[in-house]
Amino acid sequence: MISKSEKTTKYIIETVAPIFNRKGYAAASMSDLTAATGLTKGAIYGNFKNKEELAIKAFNFSINQVLKSISTHQNQNKSPLKKLYLITDFYKNYYDFSKKIGGCPILNTGVISKNQNNKLHHEVMLIIDKTQSNIAKLIDQGKELGYINKNINSINFARRLYSHIQGAVFMTYAMNDKNYLYEAVEEMNLIIKKELEKA
Repeated sequence: MISKSEKTTKYIIETVAPIFNRKGYAAASMSDLTAATGLTKGAIYGNFKNKEELAIKAFNFSINQVLKSISTHQNQNKSPLKKLYLITDFYKNYYDFSKKIGGCPILNTGVISKNQNNKLHHEVMLIIDKTQSNIAKLIDQGKELGYINKNINSINFARRLYSHIQGAVFMTYAMNDKNYLYEAVEEMNLIIKKELEKA
């Protein structure tokens, strides 16, 4: 059974995660956090060592919402190749999805934390590496099953796919135009078909 302290910790993380996501580590003030949670500064820091720990936990909460949603979307099909297409398909509606959690955690936290907090930035880098590795694993599985061209460098393609998508996420937010993501998805689908799919 979850304790009262654990419930409070969970509540704080879930409540402040969108604030850190939107404003960044430095700009998210204690008054922002106390106003959102309805708790005092002492009550918040009674559950966390400091602002840095809270920001890291908030980032991990936000990014886990994204990763779980991608995973659920991918589970529509067992084929590694189809799962790659389901990744790009997920990002078609990513703008609306991510706005609900304060924006794209990778984009927002990655850019802002670079010059603000090394530990937070390290967390972003770990998630990017993990995501790209998971895409590469799907490609490797597809190779083993004979669906994907064995001459493809899996990790290089994974980086290319993910950076293409994240670039489109940036443009979509910067220009407030979903077409950047739609067009990037269509382009990556063509590249997957042309370069990965085994004839």
